[in-house]
Amino acid sequence: MKRLAFAAVIAAAFVVGARAEDKGMVTEIDGLKSTAPAEWKSAKPSNQMQIHLFTIPKAEGDKYDGSLTVFFFGAGGGGGTKANIDRWKGMIKPADGVKDEDAFKTNEMKVGDVKVTVFEGNGTYKHKNRPFDPKEEGELRPNYRLVGVIFESPNGPYFMRMVGPAKTMDANKKAFESWLKNFK
Repeated sequence: MKRLAFAAVIAAAFVVGARAEDKGMVTEIDGLKSTAPAEWKSAKPSNQMQIHLFTIPKAEGDKYDGSLTVFFFGAGGGGGTKANIDRWKGMIKPADGVKDEDAFKTNEMKVGDVKVTVFEGNGTYKHKNRPFDPKEEGELRPNYRLVGVIFESPNGPYFMRMVGPAKTMDANKKAFESWLKNFK
């Protein structure tokens, strides 16, 4: 009987854990918090500059999952807005016949008191396991989208890079926007 009761407690703990996980992970950026969508799977950052890393499940028919990485390079680190947007533009090439002004869009908004710049690029993404390694050739992935965010909080800036197949990104666009706007 004791074994049965113990098994029931263990099973209940797994159910509670699953329910808590279903709500999404609370993420913190410079003291501000927002809950990430439950579908996004948190992963362990691979280096000290990454503070959050998520896998975004691929949409039906897509070959690859998307990803979202939040970076912090130290107060005032990581370069300015223009340098980062130029870097992101270098990671994605507009499709043939598409002009830069149609493939790349930038806008600004406020999240609480924080100025946020959002860049979106559409085209062929040059995927690299180590994005800034000049020796790595990378794999060209057409019909991709990269969304880069500069989150200029008091101790920032923080940088976000969400990238994935266009269909996967479309499926997660509202959830991403909601997550971003809900930092409080």
